[in-house]
Amino acid sequence: MTPDHDGARSPGGRTGLSDLLRGHRLAAGLTQAELAGRAGVGVRTVRDLERGRAVRPQRTTVDLLADALGLAGDDRREFVATARPTPARPGPRLPDTAAAGPSAAPVALPQPVPLVGRDRDVAEVSGLLDAHPVVSLVGLAGVGKTALAVTVAHAVAARHPGGVSGVLVGEGSDVADVLAASASVFGVNRLADLACRLDGRPALLLVDAVDRAPEPVAGALRALTGAVPDLRVLVTGRRPVGLPGELVRPVAPLDVPPADAALADRFDLDRWPAAALFAARLAQARREPPTAAELPALAALVRRLGGLPLAIELMAARGRILDVTELLDRYGDRVLDLTGAHPSWESADGPAGTVTLREAVASSYRLLAPADRAALRRLSAFRNRWSVELAEELLAGGGERWDAAPMLDRLRELGLLSVRGAGPFRFRLLDAVRDFAAEQADVEGETAGIRLRHAAVIARFVHRTAPGLVGAQLSGAVRLLDEATSDITAALAYAAEHAPETALLLAASLPRWWRLRGRDVSGRRWLRRLLADPRTAGTRSTLRAWAMLGAARLAAEHGAGAEELPAARAALAIFAEAGDVIGELSARSVLCVLLRGLGAHDEAREQAEAALATATRHGRVREMAVAQSHLTWHDVRAARLADARRRLATVDRLAAQCGDRRLRLLARADQAELTRLEGRYAEAVEQGRRVATALAELGDPRRQRRTVGKVALALAGQGRGDEALAAAAELWPSGAVPGQRRPPVMESLNPPGAVADARAEDALRGLIEGHVALRRGDRELAVEWFAAAADAAAGGAGRRDLVEALVGLAVSSGDPAVLDRLDAARRATGVSLLPQEEELLFSLAARRQKAR
Repeated sequence: MTPDHDGARSPGGRTGLSDLLRGHRLAAGLTQAELAGRAGVGVRTVRDLERGRAVRPQRTTVDLLADALGLAGDDRREFVATARPTPARPGPRLPDTAAAGPSAAPVALPQPVPLVGRDRDVAEVSGLLDAHPVVSLVGLAGVGKTALAVTVAHAVAARHPGGVSGVLVGEGSDVADVLAASASVFGVNRLADLACRLDGRPALLLVDAVDRAPEPVAGALRALTGAVPDLRVLVTGRRPVGLPGELVRPVAPLDVPPADAALADRFDLDRWPAAALFAARLAQARREPPTAAELPALAALVRRLGGLPLAIELMAARGRILDVTELLDRYGDRVLDLTGAHPSWESADGPAGTVTLREAVASSYRLLAPADRAALRRLSAFRNRWSVELAEELLAGGGERWDAAPMLDRLRELGLLSVRGAGPFRFRLLDAVRDFAAEQADVEGETAGIRLRHAAVIARFVHRTAPGLVGAQLSGAVRLLDEATSDITAALAYAAEHAPETALLLAASLPRWWRLRGRDVSGRRWLRRLLADPRTAGTRSTLRAWAMLGAARLAAEHGAGAEELPAARAALAIFAEAGDVIGELSARSVLCVLLRGLGAHDEAREQAEAALATATRHGRVREMAVAQSHLTWHDVRAARLADARRRLATVDRLAAQCGDRRLRLLARADQAELTRLEGRYAEAVEQGRRVATALAELGDPRRQRRTVGKVALALAGQGRGDEALAAAAELWPSGAVPGQRRPPVMESLNPPGAVADARAEDALRGLIEGHVALRRGDRELAVEWFAAAADAAAGGAGRRDLVEALVGLAVSSGDPAVLDRLDAARRATGVSLLPQEEELLFSLAARRQKAR
């Protein structure tokens, strides 16, 4: 029954919409917010309707509210009739000034509006019309279907001498209405006369807004295409018509600049249609074009809007008051609440209606079957792009496998799903769709379960992918994890609070990737937090051991190895007890690095020798190569360069045998450094440059920087000072100024906490500058740079760098105290002098003797 309240009545004696809505809501026991959540509309929409501020809501909004209130039968009919009374007049022109009349209306095609970023779409749809009798442009409300259809219709007019005309579907249209309107636009009164009228000449009919009467339109078009074979039909709607031979062409949002795109000027902006459209619409709201300072915010904003033209236009209109940065700050987290007038949403009684982006998405969401709605709510957990396999794993229950492709295709046809690119991670929900689906998950009480499932799926994905971070699959594994970065971050944060064992599995699989991406400090912090969580105390011992080892591996990257040495030893004991050979070999490898950095050279060598014996016994080729690589450093430390070269040749051979390109490149980088230490500088430059290029392609920026620095050292040793300083300037753009001892910018280039990296790079730069100055005869400047290098190397793991810096300082300064410091360093590190270093010190002694 319709609730009867003491509110005002309309002049005809019927209850007004505001009172009718309020009465039904109170009868259902709902607050305004609860009703808005159930219906998928904004709270403001419900509030304005109940206060009488909005008197003629969209039909979609009315249906959503009626569904949420559970209205049926007479109650629903009264509610719809009150909210959407049938107008007495027909609807006027199509599309940008069109109104939904009570029946289908023949209309004159307007002139096309300039489209941004749709050239390929226009060409493709124009070609499809030659091959298919019905082409349906489908997609989310506000994506630009009508504008595209009008442009295409004008573009193909010359190929359709029978005429190009349009029909606007009105609410309440039936089959006869659509057929009558379709015949009349071509100058005839009956369908039977249309074929004679065309007389074999191709013609095109544009049917707009089929969602207003989908079943009558389907029936009418079935009759039209059957009776008039020369007629081509271009349809716009939020879903396909469902005709035999229909070609469904989803209209995607405009391309947005990726997160790593650099927008330096308006030219860069115009490369991305969504950004170009925003700038064009912003120019209508204010005189000034976007400033350079606003461009990053503009790129972030159109990404957040998902490239949806409706959202872009609604947002740009606010540029009359706010600059782009303020728009991002104010609306970036609530794009669904964007409200404004849009031509595609005109009301039947004339003026443009008001629409929120939430209502635009809700209108397509409502077209989904319940199972597809539930799937969309689950998919909202993904933060960026994802693969079919991950979607199936997230959607399946109880470990079952099923084919998600048909469901994903339905989402794509409705414009809710974006499919871009050719890799596995090519699926993505628009941000507005994802936000709306997440809201619906909240309403259904599903959010916690969905996020837990998402965390478990991502943890398993990372656990499967992480083994590929060593060996021949490195590049592919890194690329997959890079694609899933935002999902990894979200899953780790949620699981750490609500499912710590899942979080530990995820974090324990990530150290190699974190190290490659320079996230060793934050990664180690995650591992330590999860290991300390009492809820993970009962986790299986080997998983905890991998987490402990990961923290130690990352600690070595930023000079905190001493803190994690006990944990690495404990991990080795756990793996040995469990008989886990891979774990044992990994633990010994990490211990080699930690112990060497702490100056425990003998134990480090013992760990490497034990690892080599174990790997050889079990036929683990890659681990044999890693152990040989660790032992190479001890040969260099003892100045046994020939032995080191033979060992590196073994590493290269074994790495090639197991297909580990990164390990092979690291061996060749070490070979280039050996060549430099032997004094063959030109050869070292050539080798080092090849390796640096390959490391950059591989995606290992840290080792690439280190290799470029060694190339600069070789250039300095060869006397090519300008080239050496140019290479240094590439690594330290603001700091390669001769005479400046340790510019502050040198330290700011390193991430907080990356102490080991900072010291190593400071030492390397000091060596480069010192050798260049010494070669040029500027001993005073050489003293400053070698002293800086020695100070930096003394606090890090670069023992050989320390000795090289002290030799350079002794030669350039002639200070006997430096020789004493050099002797002390050699005793502490066990580093032997190279032949050329002995020659330099011998020459220094000879000069001093001669001076006496």
